[in-house]
Amino acid sequence: MGILKSIRTSPLSDAELLELYQQNQQQDIFAQLFLRYYDLVYATSVKYLGDQDAAKDAVMNIYQELVEKVKVHAIDNFKSWLYAVTKNHCLMQIRKNKKAATVDFDSEIMQSKDFSHLENVFEKERQLDKLGGCMEKLNEEQRRTVRLFYLENKCYNEITAITGFDWNKVRSLVQNGRRNLKICMEDNG
Repeated sequence: MGILKSIRTSPLSDAELLELYQQNQQQDIFAQLFLRYYDLVYATSVKYLGDQDAAKDAVMNIYQELVEKVKVHAIDNFKSWLYAVTKNHCLMQIRKNKKAATVDFDSEIMQSKDFSHLENVFEKERQLDKLGGCMEKLNEEQRRTVRLFYLENKCYNEITAITGFDWNKVRSLVQNGRRNLKICMEDNG
């Protein structure tokens, strides 16, 4: 316990210990720095993982990971960097440990000769074909702005830059194009 006390009261700052470790790569120097924030790493691990044993494992894994990372990273504030590394490590651990959900299913349904689920697919294809036909009925300016806005996810300002139309004209073309598509779809429905 006396060793831990002397490490925590080391006269060297975090930055000085970090620089010394990066120059000499002596693990005892890094251990001095890491032990200053052991409680932070452990508490953060418990918070995210919810289990003390898993948190102890995480602390050891984080230490081993940092022995190499600290050699190559430019670190301005070791404490906040260590917290971020700890949090990310725990989140990755949580993702890794998530089990895939299993769903029970009725084998009769899976082996069924009923193809009603395909009706939705055919209906969507029919709607897309109808939409394509209605798009062709729009005038060129409306078709171009509607395509840019809805299919290419461009904003009014981007469409203005691409087409050279002023902003109000772009807004009008998109709104009128949408209205004309709706009317066309209903008429051909």
